[in-house]
Amino acid sequence: MGQSLADRDGVASPKSEQADARGSFRQWEFLANPLFPRQDSGGFFFARLSPPVRILFLILLTLSSLAADEILLVVGAPGDDEFGKKFEEQAAHWQTAAEKALAETHILRDLEALKNQASTSAQKESPEPLWIVLIGHGTFDERGAKFNLAGPDLSAADLAAALKDNARPLVIIDTSAASAPFLKELSGPGRVIITATKSGFEESYAYFGQYLATSIADEKADLDRDGGVSVLEAFLFASKSVADFFTVGGRIATEEAVIEDNGDGLGTPASWFRGVRATKTPKADALPDGLRSNQIYLVPSPAELALSPETRAERDRLEMAVFQLREKKSTLDDDAYYAELEKVLLELSRLYEAAPGTTPGDS
Repeated sequence: MGQSLADRDGVASPKSEQADARGSFRQWEFLANPLFPRQDSGGFFFARLSPPVRILFLILLTLSSLAADEILLVVGAPGDDEFGKKFEEQAAHWQTAAEKALAETHILRDLEALKNQASTSAQKESPEPLWIVLIGHGTFDERGAKFNLAGPDLSAADLAAALKDNARPLVIIDTSAASAPFLKELSGPGRVIITATKSGFEESYAYFGQYLATSIADEKADLDRDGGVSVLEAFLFASKSVADFFTVGGRIATEEAVIEDNGDGLGTPASWFRGVRATKTPKADALPDGLRSNQIYLVPSPAELALSPETRAERDRLEMAVFQLREKKSTLDDDAYYAELEKVLLELSRLYEAAPGTTPGDS
């Protein structure tokens, strides 16, 4: 892949451009302000709890008040015991990460259950993403790609139909072989799509899924060292692991995963990234992939937990404005560029100043 993913010398992380505006976070400042008044008779006396229990209670209350992610883990037909074990292990890694995130998790194994749950979950209005992770085998022929299930298989058109009334951000990950055609069919605004292959003709068993399952909550995958592993970072780390697997073993690479989050339906492989920034686009004048997916985490960092879902959504909007401005930098003179950048960064600063428990500039 060329330069190591962790080698970011000279590369401005999208998040680092707002570092001065954001500062660091005092996460539990609110603990000094009891949320519950004393009651003179009966019921629950928050003020009478011991300090350690008070802290634990408030932390749990804060976590539960977040609009939690929802994740659909779709475990396909294994074909044999060896693959069955691999798929269950991958699902277990995702479940562990989902538990850390307090995400609502559904394990699905057949087409009707998947379509019904996907349709129901997609219609929930929420600023938090719906994750759909396909773990299993895939096939491809002249009729298109399919994900193998017990009973009827899943096509991209099936999933697209189930999501037609979607009202929330989506992260769709197909870790199966020959999965590339799912990307174009499912691409759209507010969606992050990852497929284990860049072509339907990459039909050998895809190793990408097993590496992604272990990367999604692995601190080693936190490439920009912001305390959390974004979808993009997990994708890059898993892709590097797959490339190493083929190289170290002297094997011919039979897969290359791609990620798409700009709605163009094309996708970008990990080899086109330097650090967390894409250096190439599949189409001229297109916004690079990776900008939105580097804002989404399954397991939030402590800094993320200090913000409400609404504040995070506004933060993401302002960060995206910085990303887009940066891409236009070559078309602007310096004064215009920095004037626009300062305007957005000031908005970010005000956002963090207003957020409970956060104060820009604190360490």
